[in-house]
Amino acid sequence: MTWIQNIPRLRFPEFIGEWEIKNGELVFESISNKNHNSDLPILAITQEFGAIPRNEIEYNISVTSKSIESYKVVENGDFIISLRSFQGGIEFSNFKGICSPAYIILRPIKDIDRIFFKYYFKTARYIKHLTKNLEGIRDGKMISFKYFSDAKLTFPSLSEQTKIASFFTAIDEKITQLKRKKSLLEQYKKGVMQRIFCLNCDSSDYDDDHDFENHNLESMQSYKSKKSQFRQLRFKDENGNEFPEWEKKKLEDVAVIIMGQSPDSINYNSDKIGKPLIQGNADICNRKTEPRNWTTQFTKECYEGDLLLTVRAPVGAVAKSTINAIIGRGVCAIRNKANTNIEFLFQFFLNFENKWQSIEQGSTFTAVSGLDIKKTKIHLPSILEQTKIANFLTSIDEKLNYSETQIRQMELWKKGLMQKMFC
Repeated sequence: MTWIQNIPRLRFPEFIGEWEIKNGELVFESISNKNHNSDLPILAITQEFGAIPRNEIEYNISVTSKSIESYKVVENGDFIISLRSFQGGIEFSNFKGICSPAYIILRPIKDIDRIFFKYYFKTARYIKHLTKNLEGIRDGKMISFKYFSDAKLTFPSLSEQTKIASFFTAIDEKITQLKRKKSLLEQYKKGVMQRIFCLNCDSSDYDDDHDFENHNLESMQSYKSKKSQFRQLRFKDENGNEFPEWEKKKLEDVAVIIMGQSPDSINYNSDKIGKPLIQGNADICNRKTEPRNWTTQFTKECYEGDLLLTVRAPVGAVAKSTINAIIGRGVCAIRNKANTNIEFLFQFFLNFENKWQSIEQGSTFTAVSGLDIKKTKIHLPSILEQTKIANFLTSIDEKLNYSETQIRQMELWKKGLMQKMFC
């Protein structure tokens, strides 16, 4: 195999000269140490987290104590190749543990910066280089150590490796900080929504008539703590006065519900002839409409600004329609009536998303009926308080959207730099 180029397009100015080129076997060796005990964690090899203990992520594959005997020991700083389904590069391990013998464990045999290779092995250029002659890899083709050994590695001096590794580590730390900030904001909004909409939650566990006759002091304190946590958060008017009490209503009293009706599929097209078609969750992205097909048969229609609720699996996902469109049987449109704020309804349905399962019907494809939706109970404040609540929660959404944009831009920037700073 030949390598096209061994000088990166973008480089720190203090470094010059060509990068070194070596076969993989001259930089890494394959490790098959199976001498271990049951104290070591079993590692999952993932594209998202690299090598990580299975108990730290959702991982449902079980193993027997007998099969573990054949597992290989992975040291902190080792690299791992999956024998099958190689699509995302070579993974790095920050943990000592054991993994299935189906994986190849790589360990450096020369002085290198391992973090540099952590990034290098994930570049699109290296992955393409390693797999370019491996046809049908998704159908079970394997990358053996021999195949890795014959592939060329292109890398700079140790000092330049370290400089590059530190640079990309700093970028990843910034991305992690942004994701943590977004996560905290999501948790904050979730907690605020629970308190704002607590009248719309099942509060039976925190009823004032709760009987403590057979409960001890600790149970009472726990109850009071939980009840305090779910006490309603109220807004006040411009003069600092309380708004009127919320009224309990059926959803059909405060909104127009339009159940979808699918056109005949013979009328579908992808040439944007007719009107866009929203069939279900597949036509929604980031809580906004993103139609895949158009239709020349007009059945039920939603308007720009309507809310859309999925009524078939998954039930209860809510989005906003950014267009006038035909709606299929997988969704219903919700349009506010007088004295109902559509943004308030949107936030209500966000908070209610996980509660539809209690009224889902159907054994194969779960669904809710139009009657179920119309009879859904909602506690509704005055239109002025609805507006205050909607504006407050929307402002948090705007911050979340900004955080998401920052993360996406940082990740794209990093991807572009990786294409330019590695050979």
